[in-house]
Amino acid sequence: MAARRLAVLLPPSEGKAPGGDGPAWSPADGVFGALAASRATVAAALARAGGGDAKLLGVGGAHLERARAANSALVGAATLPAARRYTGVVHDHLGLATLPTAARKRAAASVVVVSGLLGAVTLGDPVPDYRLKMGARLAPLGTLSRWWRDALSAELNVWLQGRVVVDLLPNEHAAAWVPAPDRATTIVRVTFTERAGGRPGAVVGHDAKAAKGLLARHLLLAGGDPRKALASFEHDRFALRVQTLN
Repeated sequence: MAARRLAVLLPPSEGKAPGGDGPAWSPADGVFGALAASRATVAAALARAGGGDAKLLGVGGAHLERARAANSALVGAATLPAARRYTGVVHDHLGLATLPTAARKRAAASVVVVSGLLGAVTLGDPVPDYRLKMGARLAPLGTLSRWWRDALSAELNVWLQGRVVVDLLPNEHAAAWVPAPDRATTIVRVTFTERAGGRPGAVVGHDAKAAKGLLARHLLLAGGDPRKALASFEHDRFALRVQTLN
């Protein structure tokens, strides 16, 4: 399978780079602009909620103030490309800015970030500053992973047509997507397990964020068949548990 047919599904980061020097955000922006109506609905619900409270957003203090201000005025807000907006452990260890040119181009064509506000974005898509977890319950929509499922799955599965999909989504983001194995060439869901220590073989989540970023980087650097790249990945602490869905 040619490297250009790789797809890597990643979560966003809770923390994000502030500000923006890109165009004013519209819900119809980017590769997944067909999700505009859904994005506008989420943005309007956030605005009605005053940007959200500490319970909804999972943050307090100055971080809450910034998040509420951003969430209250999303349409028309300044943007950054997703590659610059998303920070945090996964994206820091992916290290897009330090990839060689060929791998950066592969990332632009291959990586999709699944988001509670946006549904899905590629790395070049404009993204406003915001804070909203996919597992949040936003009135009147309910739990966002469930609310997004139909619209997101329909658009994402079209984009994944013919690709080798490496799913690195945490559970709350994976719950927003129903795979269509008849469209993708191969769908591989990856979890990380402890190699040794107190619970060898135990599935780990938060602690493996750095490894998840390193695995995405490895896939982009390797080129060639993504399945071979998965088999060659090594980490001192974690092993991969690979589930092929088709």
